[in-house]
Amino acid sequence: MSVGTILLIILILALIGAFPAWPYSSGWGYYPSGGIGLILIIVLILLL
Repeated sequence: MSVGTILLIILILALIGAFPAWPYSSGWGYYPSGGIGLILIIVLILLL
């Protein structure tokens, strides 16, 4: 596996983990998952 693939897997897992599913994180809104999603899109563009 290349470093880019490992980074992509880590970012996808972080995106899933930052999704506001629990009651204490519902006040966060979509800012954490939105920020990680933006980073994921940038990495995907750089890998392609």
